[in-house]
Amino acid sequence: MAGRALVEPQDTIPNDRIMTINAKGQIILAKEPLHFLEPGSEGLDCGLSFGKAMLKKIPSKIKILIIPTAVGGSSVNQWLGDSLFRKVKLFSNFNEKEELGKKYGVIKGILWHQGENNANPKDIPQYKENLASLFTKFRASIGNPSLPIILGELGSFPKNYDDKMKINQIIREYVSEDKNTAVISTSDLNHKGDNVHFDSQGQRTMGQRYAAAFLNYELGITN
Repeated sequence: MAGRALVEPQDTIPNDRIMTINAKGQIILAKEPLHFLEPGSEGLDCGLSFGKAMLKKIPSKIKILIIPTAVGGSSVNQWLGDSLFRKVKLFSNFNEKEELGKKYGVIKGILWHQGENNANPKDIPQYKENLASLFTKFRASIGNPSLPIILGELGSFPKNYDDKMKINQIIREYVSEDKNTAVISTSDLNHKGDNVHFDSQGQRTMGQRYAAAFLNYELGITN
């Protein structure tokens, strides 16, 4: 998720153990906003919050590289078809960034937050099947069939509520069938005033929940 929330001063304080990339593919210290694929639409996402929460539980010798690949508003169908969306070829861009990550370390997992653009009567019936196909492609490309993927629920906001809740139910069903996934709840989080995008505190909370879910999956840490 690219994120559209307001970046506040606390979100721009880097840590020398959390890295990311810039538009040129160079490794830099991570500070928000992390995403750069949609110039003019950059906002706070949950990446730095995730990284900071991870640091509290992992050995001090380990560094984290967060590689942003999201393009806001994209659908699973477009990812599967490697569509050109907002001037980005979605799966090709993922492959490019994945290869960059492999140069510097081991890809440990994917944080996935998507579904808004598939929350409609046409796409909902195929969503779980398409999600499974896409995750299979991700894992095959990375070379790890059991790569953990942590999913986030769509926000429980009034706009298009019923269809979004159907997507959330499908996400939970999928996670119950794929042992290498987990899901984080977002039902208690707020939007930024547009009934679509999470607010700044919501983004930070999501990052913490993504970290908790990943650590529970990877290390059995539950608190």
